[in-house]
Amino acid sequence: MTGPRAAAETTAETTGEGRDALGRLLLFGLLTAAIVLADQLTKAVVDSSFGLSSPSPFAPGEPIVPPTPILGGFLQVAKTYNSGAIFGLLQSTATVFALGTLVVAAAIVWYEVTRGWRGPLLLTIALGFLLGGAIGNLIDRLRVGYVIDFADMGIGSVRWYSFNVADASVSIAIVLIAVVGLFGGWLERRGSEPPAAPRGAAG
Repeated sequence: MTGPRAAAETTAETTGEGRDALGRLLLFGLLTAAIVLADQLTKAVVDSSFGLSSPSPFAPGEPIVPPTPILGGFLQVAKTYNSGAIFGLLQSTATVFALGTLVVAAAIVWYEVTRGWRGPLLLTIALGFLLGGAIGNLIDRLRVGYVIDFADMGIGSVRWYSFNVADASVSIAIVLIAVVGLFGGWLERRGSEPPAAPRGAAG
């Protein structure tokens, strides 16, 4: 089909894609910003209100206090200064991880802007969680050279690694990306299906 009608349809499709892209990028940006804000606020409150629960070279001589139980001890506030990766792994590598995070963050933004918004909505949400978590911990590493961890979960003496909101966001993102990898085709088909007509609307 050629002529004015074809041109109008092409313009409408382009405009529709532009609106879709803008909406997805807005969601991506707002979700990222919300996670960064929540991460930095919780860290600021914990850092100013609780003592260290383990010795740190970044605060020599500071008294060590026991964790503060919440939810019957299942969740505890146990502030630590982590110079490594997520969950306190690979200590004394903050600078390396800061540089790596900058590269990863740039790659996430590039992918969402160029391709991610065309995929399932869940992918955009996952990338927002991932970028928010990455930026949250990156701010700590650039500002003070370590990450503030404080959430300690477990039962009795069996505990998980200490973490923060940024770490939790990255973990959620990994789960969501796995879901997209397994069910991405189905999610895209569901998202592209037109809404079903109400019963009795036809005939």
